[in-house]
Parts: sequence; structure tokens; C-alpha cells
Amino acid sequence: MSLDPSSPFSADYFEARAKFLAAARDRNVKVASHLNPHAKGPKGEDLFIDIGTWGPDDAKVGLLTISGTHGVEGYAGSACQIGWLKSEDAANWPRHLKVVLVHALNPYGFAWNRRVNEENVDLNRNFLDHSAPYPANDGYNELKSAVAPIDLSTESLKRASELFRVYAKQHGAFALQEAVSKGQYTHPDGMYFGGTREQWSAGILRHVVRRELGRCGHVGVVDFHTGLGPYGYGELISEDAADTPAYRRARAWWGDTVRSTKAGESVSADVSGSVDSCIPRLLPHAEVTMTALEYGTYSTLEIFDALRADNWLHTRSDPLGSQAQQIKADIRCAFYPDRDDWKEMVWQRGEAVLAQAVAGLRKS
Repeated sequence: MSLDPSSPFSADYFEARAKFLAAARDRNVKVASHLNPHAKGPKGEDLFIDIGTWGPDDAKVGLLTISGTHGVEGYAGSACQIGWLKSEDAANWPRHLKVVLVHALNPYGFAWNRRVNEENVDLNRNFLDHSAPYPANDGYNELKSAVAPIDLSTESLKRASELFRVYAKQHGAFALQEAVSKGQYTHPDGMYFGGTREQWSAGILRHVVRRELGRCGHVGVVDFHTGLGPYGYGELISEDAADTPAYRRARAWWGDTVRSTKAGESVSADVSGSVDSCIPRLLPHAEVTMTALEYGTYSTLEIFDALRADNWLHTRSDPLGSQAQQIKADIRCAFYPDRDDWKEMVWQRGEAVLAQAVAGLRKS
């Protein structure tokens, strides 16, 4: 019996977690739950990263999937993990394969409908060497008052739009996207802040990857995201240059829908301190083939406006105040169009990408 595409999706983090734990139990997947010691949910609830594992500890091939790196983007990734556990494909995983499912890497962001974590840190900019000088981002410094204004008044937003317009005219539209989103390490109350120390979630992921996949010679990785690209389309993003073996392996597994940020092919800018850049360093003896599966939702402007309003709400206002309800509804919708057609596109693409990853590892 085929899976109803809407059934793995959830209304919030707490329902998603319950569904994931139930699906893992039914599939005999072991789960280790890590309590977030730094944050609670909107009503004081405990928050967890749940790690599902299946397969032999001495496996030479492994598949890692990650949902909720950017909390509010967790709706799609969680659904793909749950759907995969419930699907017939899960009954046919190769016996020599180690499967690792990281559910809700940023549980605070998922629970609060935020892209960032409890310290306003973008986890996908946090995976770098914090003892070394941080990458500079002069463009963000120039645009910081427009990216994170002190208020959301009509006049402030008008000034911000003009600053963006001038910057884009001088440097180009993609340079504007890069300046805003590639990551910055000097403005803790701003957007795309990568932090000034390793975050709790980052430490958990590093530990899990080394412990569960350290013996593998071949590892595939699928990191689920939403918010960039055409509605419902799943672009496969690689951070490897187009002339590298890792990029060629990704193309062999997933075809020409793989797009390199290094080559400027992707809907995403090339970012600093990403999960994708970190995992190969954690597994220096393995051949790592990885992708970020990025599902489109709405326009770039709608996504940015929702993020900017949420940043203002949490850094300059009251996240439980009178303005919170609409801002939270807007950011949830921006990253999770709660519509049947979008859910079907997400699940079908996710199922296919995971099946292709397993097929690629079978040949390893």
C-alpha cells in the first residue's frame, strides 16, 4: 500500500517528534534522545534531538539524514524521515548499511517556528573553527541596518528597501543575496549569525557522526531544507566544486539536478560554516557523498520579510506578545506551505532522493 503523502507531516515540533518516535519503534530503529539543556518550548516543554540508528556497528557504508537544521524548515525534513521509515523501502535496506537519522537538529527553532536556535545562531553557519579568525562579510556590515532594522515601521522598511536597491545596482542581485545570507559573525542580534562558539546542537551532531559512522568507508548524506527555489521543487545542493570527485559522485547518484554553490549554479549562495562542509572533515577516511535537498516555497522577498520580522520579534520585542501570532503564522507558512500539493511534491522527491542514495551506496 502506498503512503498517503500528507500523513507524515505534522502541525508542530511536538507532533513531529511523536510521529518520528512511533515510526522508529515500529521499524525497530534504536533511538537516543538528547535533551536540550539551554531552551524550552513556547509553553515550557522539553526539547530533544532524537537520533535513530539501524544496522551493524561495524558497517562500511552509512547513510545520514538530517532534519531541522534550520528549525522551522523541519516540517519537510521530518516528514521525509517519517515517511521513509513507514515506506516499503525501509523494509529493504541493505543489511550491511548503517542508517542514522537526526531528527530536529535545532529543536528550539522547530518548536518556536524560528530558523535559528536559542542563541539566535544559524546552525548552518556555526560549523567552523571557532579558534580561528571568522570569515569577513563586509557586505553584511554595509547592509546591517536594512537586514535587522530597529523597528518594522513603514519608514524603516522603506529605507531598508532603498539600501538593498542601491547595493544590488552597484554589485548585482546575487552579490546582495550572498552579502545577506552567506553568514556573519559580528552582529549577534542580526540574521544569519554564525555564533562565536560551538553550539550545543553542533556538538551533538559532531559526536553522533564520529560515533555512528566513523568506521564507514562510504557515507551518503541528505540534509533537508526549505525556502529557496520554485514552489515544491527540490533542488539538490552541493558545496563541492564541479571538478571534484565528490561532486561527480553526487551527479552519478542523483543526476543533473545537483547544483554546486562553488560554481554559482545553485539557488543558494556559497555559505560559511555549513553542516555540509563539516561532515567530510569529521570522516577523513571515508568517501562522503552529500547533498542538501532544498524545497522551494514562496518568493525570496516573502521569505526574507518573514525572517526579518521574526528576528525583530525575538531580539527587540516579545515573542509571546500581541504581534507574535501573525509573525509566527507568516514564518511558518514561508517555510512550510501547509498544502496537499506541496506535501505531495516534497514526499515524492524526498522518497526518490533517499532511494537513489541507497542505490548509490549499494554500489560502494
